[in-house]
Amino acid sequence: MKEKYNVIIVDDEYLAQKLLQDYVSKMDALQLVATCSNAFEAMNALKNNQVDIMFLDIQMPDLTGLELVKSLEHKPSIIFTTAYSEYAVDAFNLSVVDYLLKPFDFPRFVQAVNKAIGAELPKTKGDDLPHDTISRSNDFITVKADYKLYKINYDDLLFIEGQHEYVTFHTTQRRITALFALKDLEEILPKDKFVRVHKSYIVSFKQIQDLDKSDVTVAGTKIPVGASYRDELLARLQ
Repeated sequence: MKEKYNVIIVDDEYLAQKLLQDYVSKMDALQLVATCSNAFEAMNALKNNQVDIMFLDIQMPDLTGLELVKSLEHKPSIIFTTAYSEYAVDAFNLSVVDYLLKPFDFPRFVQAVNKAIGAELPKTKGDDLPHDTISRSNDFITVKADYKLYKINYDDLLFIEGQHEYVTFHTTQRRITALFALKDLEEILPKDKFVRVHKSYIVSFKQIQDLDKSDVTVAGTKIPVGASYRDELLARLQ
């Protein structure tokens, strides 16, 4: 199992590049090694780096993403990112991992990455892709995500951010994104250590630095406080 999966982004649109860079930065398992604006830059990046996953646009000047893939002798796991649905059949005939149709959100991005990571792993007979799971101990939780097991000490967990059907654990060392419901985590985490402050946030009680009318500061990060959670939070702080 790799600690990091090297990725490159290949897209001729600046805003698309920035969105993918942001998504990549949110996943601890990924490491961005190059951002390319065309297929020729991508060829150089592939030549000079060990690349595990390539996020590749299709409609680009001079050489399309499809033509680039066809030209490669040794291919990384390829995830197409495109605004055009009509190339899906051609793409999957090239054995790509996934086909993200713009605009796509972060949960869909995570799903594609997990498929790519799964494609990198050796398979045994009857081996299914593992589901994200969580288990609780007295001092820590164990989270299974990105085909890894993460031990998260309660003292290191700053806050948890809900993103549709996914959550991101923000710790003192890293960020871990996994398939969980924030409501389920609220039941699992010890209530004397963590408190729900918003429909999208659970925070560590000991990491709270201050509270104003609409926000709570946790480890230097401003987090919104929902009206329905404010009274309980105030009561606990007092």
